[in-house]
Amino acid sequence: MLLALASLVLVIDAYVPDHARNFTYQLSQGSLIATLLAVFASMPQQATYAMSGTYISDPMAAILKIAILIVVFFAFIYSRTYLRDRNFFRGEYYVLGLFATLGMMVMVSAANLLTVYLGLELLSLSMYAMVAMHRDSKPATEAAMKYFVLGAIASGMLLYGMSIIYGATGTLDLATLAATASNAGDNTQMLMFGLVFIIVGLAFKFGAVPFHNWMPDVYEGSPTAVTLFIASAPKIAAFAMLMRLLVDGLIGLKSGMVGDVESVYLGWQGMLIALAVLSMAIGNIVAIAQTNLKRMFAYSTISHVGFLFMGALTATETGYAASMFYAITYAIMSSAGFGMIILLSRKGFEAENISDFKGLNERSPWYAFLMMVVLLSMAGVPPMVGFWAKLSVLMEVINAGFLWVAIVAAMFSVIGAYYYLRVIKTIYFDKPEGEIITISDDKSLQAALSINGITIIVLGLFPSALLAICTAALVG
Repeated sequence: MLLALASLVLVIDAYVPDHARNFTYQLSQGSLIATLLAVFASMPQQATYAMSGTYISDPMAAILKIAILIVVFFAFIYSRTYLRDRNFFRGEYYVLGLFATLGMMVMVSAANLLTVYLGLELLSLSMYAMVAMHRDSKPATEAAMKYFVLGAIASGMLLYGMSIIYGATGTLDLATLAATASNAGDNTQMLMFGLVFIIVGLAFKFGAVPFHNWMPDVYEGSPTAVTLFIASAPKIAAFAMLMRLLVDGLIGLKSGMVGDVESVYLGWQGMLIALAVLSMAIGNIVAIAQTNLKRMFAYSTISHVGFLFMGALTATETGYAASMFYAITYAIMSSAGFGMIILLSRKGFEAENISDFKGLNERSPWYAFLMMVVLLSMAGVPPMVGFWAKLSVLMEVINAGFLWVAIVAAMFSVIGAYYYLRVIKTIYFDKPEGEIITISDDKSLQAALSINGITIIVLGLFPSALLAICTAALVG
């Protein structure tokens, strides 16, 4: 359905005059709603396969698709005023967004290595073009080039790892691969070699250290509407890709053998531990030095990726559920954070520096409160949903026997709280400088941002509902 509707929007947009471009926006939002209804109408109770076993429909896929579609729906609302005020309110943004969403949904339901790669490339190519859309902006063009070159290298690494694994097992099917990898015998070394390249590809798509260098530059250089899109829904799809590749396909390589002793540090569990610890360390420490809010959010994302990896590295169903809960809640928080930047921006002015938020409480107490909610949630302060996301991951890591990883994560969370609180202090206690802060008068943007902020509060007060849905989708 989404493919058909996106193609229809693409054709119709070619005939829509510039003054009626809002029609493309409405069609795109309608396409997302129709697809969302289709997902609800076909909610699976158990895993079923289609297209010769290359496509899987299971509860996890359905929940993640619903989350992706809702987040993209809000991202489109946030983007409309921003694009219109900067004279590049074109249908390409929404068409590319729809095809990127299609790529995410393909990744979520991939049951074959080639299907994973197909969804990933559809998503990546769409996002490269979205970053480069503002052709008159040198930072956007530079960001697009960096993103494209490094993304191509990462895709090559991932594809090379897949080819090695195919050579060792003779199969691209993830279910067959899982059975083969568990009894690899003499092929274990080749499989581990291929696994390293797959982890590199995954780490790049997540923005994990040491493959994170693209993220701050792309976040800062891209138009904020594009940054918002990149920073939200694709993180849910990246979690799905991790689950499909490492859990559904390569669960047999979660640990390695030293003689007759099994060691978790010699499989993908150990690799994820290293990536998680490095990401939390670099992300939280470097974020302290940032004055640009978009760069700060980029390093914040890197640190959150470390937490997301922590649930997956436990190699337990409840750990995967905690990571899924974290991915969904992070997408919601990230959307609201960048939505606030859009709310305060206007033509010729990007409210992307921390200093631009000085005195926001005097101008609009409600949006100051919403921004505080978002920042406290990202910092993991109760009772916001971010606290429960971090707590659930930490509990699963401790239960899995990685107490030292949980202690390190808690330490870096305390460090990370500083730069979030610094922004809150700026909002409430600093006097505005220069021009008076202006708030966008777009009612749909204001309503969406308010709903987004209230959702963070409600999920924080009642986290068990979403966590139970994630657990039901993965534990069975």
